[in-house]
Amino acid sequence: MISYEKHRLDNGLTVLTHEAWDTPLATVNLLYNVGSRDEDPARTGFAHLFEHLMFGGTLQVPDFDGVVSSLGGDNNAFTSCDYTNYYTTVPADALATALALEADRMAHLDISPKALSVQQHVVTEEYNQRYMNQPYGDIWLLLRPLCYQTYPYRWATIGADIKHVSEATLDDVRAFHHRFYRPDNAILAIAAPLPHSEMLHLVETAWQSPATAANPHATPSRERTYPAEPEQTEARELHVQRDIPSPMVYLAYPMGDRLGRHFRACDLLSDILATGTSGRLHRRLVVEQQLMVEAEACISGDDGPGMLLLSGKLQQGVTTDQAIEALRREAQALCETRVSDYELQKVQNKYENTFVLSQYKAADRALALCHYTWLGDTDLVNREPDEYRRLTADDLLEAAREVFVPCRENRLYYEKL
Repeated sequence: MISYEKHRLDNGLTVLTHEAWDTPLATVNLLYNVGSRDEDPARTGFAHLFEHLMFGGTLQVPDFDGVVSSLGGDNNAFTSCDYTNYYTTVPADALATALALEADRMAHLDISPKALSVQQHVVTEEYNQRYMNQPYGDIWLLLRPLCYQTYPYRWATIGADIKHVSEATLDDVRAFHHRFYRPDNAILAIAAPLPHSEMLHLVETAWQSPATAANPHATPSRERTYPAEPEQTEARELHVQRDIPSPMVYLAYPMGDRLGRHFRACDLLSDILATGTSGRLHRRLVVEQQLMVEAEACISGDDGPGMLLLSGKLQQGVTTDQAIEALRREAQALCETRVSDYELQKVQNKYENTFVLSQYKAADRALALCHYTWLGDTDLVNREPDEYRRLTADDLLEAAREVFVPCRENRLYYEKL
């Protein structure tokens, strides 16, 4: 159970404080309501580019990482399709400094020609190394435009075309920062061994500058309108040839959004299919039938229309068509027969165990508070396991029958050169 208090400053910044008396450290977690889905289709990759630019420093603090390190702390960030998240963890007595650093770079980020050029090069190298020069590295570059026709999940966070980043101008980047990096488009959570009132006071002090005032033209991401993804009525497939160790196949099915009625059921269905060596895919396709060397299932976990994915890396001599058919049979089995009480309880226990462990560290609690507040229901951070426990075998059967529909399949075939 995470205890917290929530406030909203006059400048629009949402603030959550959590008294974490089990640690000598303080974590500042700052979530910006901007992900890759908020980008201009002709200027993609900007949310991820800013993840890098934000560590470039300001005129007042040109070396953000250096200051954090000098305090004995660490920091990092990540970008998703839905939002960008930054965190800094320092000794509790350095909390005021950590907050001042975040407020400073929100308002005074140094977006100079040199800073932009450096990060454009870094992001381009990341694209080449992680996406183009790794076996199966371009999976999301292929799957997203296959599965999405209009919704802005159709490009990966790195961008639809790396030229959008490499050719970005200062005006492009500064406009993006002005639009999204504002207090009224952000959620701040602090977990520290301090009283709520003291943490709130430190936040108010850090964000009292006129430069961090609210932007009257900003629109919080939860209130934005995105193009609706049309219902898929025909299966799609894509064949690619790559220099890979083994052929691999993916099956992806649309499954609704994060707050939709089938999200949790789909999450448990993916666990039933792939919970380590006891999952159905591994047990049946890897061990018993020996069709694959690896078989996995997962959900994309996005806020908007998500995907439930099944994948397999093939044994020598197995065709990609055989592999796709084997994955399809396991999906259809969930549409025909209710899962057993044992299987259901196993994956519910697994979810609850993972959920509890994910809140072990105070820094993780701060992130969870930001995430659930961004979803629109902060209290869900404490109710989520109960919601999963309420699911029945009938709920999973209903979800499987709605999701695993042949005409809604998206098939990706990785074949060897």
